[in-house]
Amino acid sequence: MGHGTADSLRTVTLDDVRGARKMLQGVARVTALESSRHLSRTVGTPVHLKCENLQRTGSFKLRGAYVRIAGLLPEQRAAGVVAASAGNHAQGVALASSLLGVGSTVFMPKGAPLPKISATREYGAEVRLHGQVVDEALVAAEEYAAGTGAVLIHPFDHPDIVAGQGTVGLEILEQCPEVRTVVVGVGGGGLIAGIAVAVKALRPDVRIIGVQAEGAAAYPPSLAAGYPVSVRDPATMADGIKVGRPGDVPFGIVGELVDEVRTVTEGELSAALLLCLERAKLVVEPAGASPVAALLSRPDSFEGPVVAVLSGGNVDPVLMERVLRHGMAAQGRYLAVRLRLTDRPGALAALLGALSVADANVLDVSHVRTDPRLGLTEVEVEVHLETKGPEHRAEVNRILRDAGYAIID
Repeated sequence: MGHGTADSLRTVTLDDVRGARKMLQGVARVTALESSRHLSRTVGTPVHLKCENLQRTGSFKLRGAYVRIAGLLPEQRAAGVVAASAGNHAQGVALASSLLGVGSTVFMPKGAPLPKISATREYGAEVRLHGQVVDEALVAAEEYAAGTGAVLIHPFDHPDIVAGQGTVGLEILEQCPEVRTVVVGVGGGGLIAGIAVAVKALRPDVRIIGVQAEGAAAYPPSLAAGYPVSVRDPATMADGIKVGRPGDVPFGIVGELVDEVRTVTEGELSAALLLCLERAKLVVEPAGASPVAALLSRPDSFEGPVVAVLSGGNVDPVLMERVLRHGMAAQGRYLAVRLRLTDRPGALAALLGALSVADANVLDVSHVRTDPRLGLTEVEVEVHLETKGPEHRAEVNRILRDAGYAIID
């Protein structure tokens, strides 16, 4: 069904979400709710993590995709389904289609992470790579649907998708009946809209807070305008919430039921991902870490108990490595120092000896002899170190100065 049809603007009710839950029994996992001591201390109230990163296919997307495809008429199923996605929706559609015996074709951008492409194929979809971004893949999927009669399964803009994602909300209320605030990452808005329908119908007193990446935050201006507004060139490492325009169906629900939508920075997303890994032992992708980023950025602004939804865990290992470095830098756990040394044998070994006393881990050393600013007998050395935090960084600097090294700022 296209935008603007009666079906796509049908509202979603608690009964729809309950119906979706019946449909998903034995298909989607009831994912764990884990409490986090570290976050509870930071926020000053109990914080629980809803682990949709441990859902089948590694994200909540299976829920909505399955409900949407299960609701198709027999002749629609026979024509197959098509979707466009950089990752999580692709895998959700692929597995849901396979479970329901429906053929699926998924258009993915050419730069999609290889693990996501191979996982989508393994779940049974035919993958076609098209364009550089999801929007270009979506155009190709729409053309394919028009040409073949396949049904386009939109990632968030359909009542059945919203109802399926809303089953997360029912689980949260059962697992944490005393909840006061639910925090959810927001891209197109399907997940938060579904959760809001379920939670607000049963517990209107619970606050629901959405979180967007600062560089892809279409909801705040859209809510202010009263209609969906597009963000040009959304930019964030959180590909799961990198959406330029709210969906029509979710937007109406979010405007009515969601209490607030906040934004977080890339640094806050990195720090949140690192915290999930180190403290909670949970692998979470940047989009899935966005609620934790919001908790870290304004810890005193939440009434508890709080449930933060970790929406997905499909993180590309290359991105993971970059994000971990970024997160450690944001926490003050890296130090780069530039020093001038006398160019004589043993000078570098003596410097490394001083650093070993400081208990700092050397990651990288660069040694420059040929800079015109240097005297004839001087070399410049830049050392990258891993430290234990801001206090340790200050201590390393002090030990170097005490040993007679001149640090160049």
